[in-house]
Amino acid sequence: MPFLVEQRLEQHETRGRTLTLKVKFSDYHQITRSKTMLAPISELSTIFEIAKALFESIDLENRSIRLLGIALSNLDNAKQTQVIQLPLFQNAGIICLA
Repeated sequence: MPFLVEQRLEQHETRGRTLTLKVKFSDYHQITRSKTMLAPISELSTIFEIAKALFESIDLENRSIRLLGIALSNLDNAKQTQVIQLPLFQNAGIICLA
């Protein structure tokens, strides 16, 4: 499952900061757990470790799981162009009166 997330990240040359784990139980209840990282991630091993830690934090209470899902959000596009600082005022001759 994490492999598909990594594969899509590579395909789109992007990384994410927030990993979300969704668990759906056989009784149709669902819960989500997420973790936001300071630095963007895209490596399979990192995704797997975070997802595993989130899963282990869930109290399963002898419930059957019917679906697990992983999502990566808060994306940081690696192929973004350079950020340009735009001027605050178009005309340098503007005088501000206070």
